[in-house]
Amino acid sequence: MSFQGQTAYVTGGASGIARAVTRMLVTKGIKVCIADINKQGAEAVAQELNEEAGSQCVSAVAVNVADWDSQVAGFQTAIKDLGGRIDYVYPIAGIAEVNWLPNRPKQEGFVKPNLSVWDVDGTGVLYTCSLAIQQFRRQEPNKFGFRGKIATVSSVRGLYAVPSMPIYCAAKFGVVGFVRSFGKHLPKEKITLNAMCPAIVKTGINIGRSDWYDKAEKLNLIVKMEALLDAFESLLGGSELSGECFEFPPGDIGNPNGWILKPQNEYTTPESEVHVRYADSQFAHQHEPVE
Repeated sequence: MSFQGQTAYVTGGASGIARAVTRMLVTKGIKVCIADINKQGAEAVAQELNEEAGSQCVSAVAVNVADWDSQVAGFQTAIKDLGGRIDYVYPIAGIAEVNWLPNRPKQEGFVKPNLSVWDVDGTGVLYTCSLAIQQFRRQEPNKFGFRGKIATVSSVRGLYAVPSMPIYCAAKFGVVGFVRSFGKHLPKEKITLNAMCPAIVKTGINIGRSDWYDKAEKLNLIVKMEALLDAFESLLGGSELSGECFEFPPGDIGNPNGWILKPQNEYTTPESEVHVRYADSQFAHQHEPVE
């Protein structure tokens, strides 16, 4: 299957999962613009991949995903660099948990919480998705029949709560909820939206512990990057999958690809399902086209 002539926008492309996704896309003949707060790192990745490909297939732009104006400016630059159309958007930029609220019982007054993890991992993803959806709605379907596709990254910690990671989990659970809800609405507009939910992947993300990966590896908790890339690749082209979360659990799951489609929670009562259908019918009008 040929993807020549298609284009993609990847946030966080200077490192980690986003960098690996960018490389995979380039090998498929897709032209990519990577956005990262680390401009030098993004430019270095672009230069490296361009040299390997022997063509100018990757461009880079500096973007702070937690800042709306920065996201808009970066996305507009990407549209120009990619010839006016974007087929795939990958909101992948993220950071690890930080101390959001210091435990200081003797402190007087009140301290504003540090919500930077929410800003990047939650709001930042929604900002990128909103830009993608607006751009896709202006585009005609491509040769595969889609206006555009979004594949973002949540985490297994967006499926299973970790008590000491409240803000990270809140953001990642939020991404899962967004994908499972709006991802089922968007296909009528020829747009798809899915999420990857990996366990621990060896990346450059700052965990704050030098032995994090070594201990995780001994516990058999590491997920191979190749598994994520296989899932990302499966969504290219004509795949109609949308509103799904790919879980990459540690250990043997019986799937050689290393991932499963994580089912949504079962309804507790028949009325629970009726409630969901009713609420959907009452709010669907908010997403209808307006002049």
